[in-house]
Amino acid sequence: MLLGYPIGEIVLLALWIAGAGILVGILAGLFGIGGGAIIVPVLYEVFRALEVPEDVRMQMCIGTSLAIIIPTTLRSYLGHKKKGAVISDVVRVWVLPAVAGVAIGSVIASFAPAAVFKIAFIIFISFISIKMLFGSDRWNLGSELPGRVLLAFYGFITGLFSSLVGVSGGSVSNAVLTMYGQPMQRAVATSAGIGVPITIAGTLGYMVAGWSHMAQLPPLSIGFVSLIGFALMAPVSSYTASYGVRLAHWLPRRKLEIAFGCFLILVALRFIVSLI
Repeated sequence: MLLGYPIGEIVLLALWIAGAGILVGILAGLFGIGGGAIIVPVLYEVFRALEVPEDVRMQMCIGTSLAIIIPTTLRSYLGHKKKGAVISDVVRVWVLPAVAGVAIGSVIASFAPAAVFKIAFIIFISFISIKMLFGSDRWNLGSELPGRVLLAFYGFITGLFSSLVGVSGGSVSNAVLTMYGQPMQRAVATSAGIGVPITIAGTLGYMVAGWSHMAQLPPLSIGFVSLIGFALMAPVSSYTASYGVRLAHWLPRRKLEIAFGCFLILVALRFIVSLI
């Protein structure tokens, strides 16, 4: 026994998580993305195999995903900040509304049925898959950033949606900033900046939200966050990402985008089936 859990159960969980980390790393390197769009569906299958109850499984995936991507988001932000690419004014305006959105998402996680999170995730990956499949064309809402109130609203939506689907919010904030005429480099850098408080607040929120469900959760979990998932998946996926990068060089960029779009469609269908 270890911390009240059978050692065999902990070892099995660790093996599943490590194996999932290998897959996440390869897919991240192959498709150039390492966030919740890949981590959540992979963890979902892991926790399904480990017989985590359906009514808390999706929340467990989202909370653990938020924890896993904290280091990546932080490293990305610090790197972009050194190069002066972060729009600091936007980050300052977005921080409090985004954290408020995360807090509301965490409260929802404590009582909402799993279907709510599945539907939110389906919407999210469908949006990303459409962008991938139909190229880089985008809608334009203006040539400069909006006023403080509207900007704060975007920050709130980014935080709320991020906490419901287990991502740092980069896809949402990137879309907002580029639609207002910001260069992609600055949009990515700023998204990393707002992603840091979102992932930290989201992880803490899901820990608290899942506290009353501890009897249903896997060994070594704090609320809806798997400590084994956090400790193993991040380093394993970082290591195996290089193999995905090598595979990526075999295909042109456009074919990779189409392949990733198709992958996300399959993931969306998988969650749609689970709702039926």
